[in-house]
Amino acid sequence: MTIHKARRRLGATDLEVTTLGVGGTGWGNLYEPMQDEDCDTVIRQAVASGLNYFDTAPIYGHGLSEERLGRTLRQLDRASYLVSTKVGWRLDPLPEDASDASLFPGAHRYQQVMDYSRQGILDSIEASMERLDIGQIDILLMHDPDEGSSQWEGWPDTEVSHFEAAMENAYPILDDLRTKGHVKAIGLGMNQWQMLARFAEAGQFDCFLLAGRYTLLEQTPLDEFLPMCAERQISVIIGGPFNSGILATGAVDNARFEYKVAPPHLIQRVKGIEAMCIRHGITLQAAALQFPLGHTAVASVIPGMRATSELETNLEAMTMDVPSDFWTELKDRELIHPNAPTPS
Repeated sequence: MTIHKARRRLGATDLEVTTLGVGGTGWGNLYEPMQDEDCDTVIRQAVASGLNYFDTAPIYGHGLSEERLGRTLRQLDRASYLVSTKVGWRLDPLPEDASDASLFPGAHRYQQVMDYSRQGILDSIEASMERLDIGQIDILLMHDPDEGSSQWEGWPDTEVSHFEAAMENAYPILDDLRTKGHVKAIGLGMNQWQMLARFAEAGQFDCFLLAGRYTLLEQTPLDEFLPMCAERQISVIIGGPFNSGILATGAVDNARFEYKVAPPHLIQRVKGIEAMCIRHGITLQAAALQFPLGHTAVASVIPGMRATSELETNLEAMTMDVPSDFWTELKDRELIHPNAPTPS
């Protein structure tokens, strides 16, 4: 079986996700608008290629990503795919005289408001069920209980926390839905691992979606967080394996890192990795997608895919043979953590 079709079990559940999944931010018009038919084509082709895992969230396009994903998937065999979506952000109508300053141009006119009240969680689940309309949500995640902050250098508001409200209000609802079989797995989706580690100690979770923190450019979760997840049978899904752009585009002008223009020191680092990729006859995308899967706690990587060309590039990257010498050289040059497990 080729690597992108290989499946890994999600925690202690009976769900198995393909090691390459699909992130749904693009279907919400991240950065620039997409056409409905283009979304439909990418999703259909992904399923036809053997991929079975799709992630979305209410805030991706303020409901647009869920609508587009559901519109296509409900025409396909329900056994051929798994879907995760999220709770924690409420969508309120944007005032008519207000401009939309979100990252989703041309999306629905809503503003996102953090809401970890019990009623807010119940309303969010109901709204997602209506938008997706696929019968059942397979994986339900609490979203950004830190309001989307992270721990990377220079990022503000790292102390924002809705941890208590998430555990007191959201967790019992998700746990009950799992117990009754209405959802098959529960977890969280965040941009930082430090708070996820707290959640791992506070509840029984099946998976965590960690965006951007275990990639070719950052391995801070390696020493503490990933071993904790492996011990507790919590699978880790890697969102943003390209760090929002730079590991897909390479060190081009205005390359993006974590939704902003990449700083000069990261540009230089990526140039060094690119040079090594060329010497070893592989692509930067292949290294970026395959690297996280070297860790046994990682179940899937889920880059966004806006076009069939991106899907084809990612499929090719996942099937590319990356020589062991490449990973060794990365460590020798101190470009990745010396103890990072690498794909065999």
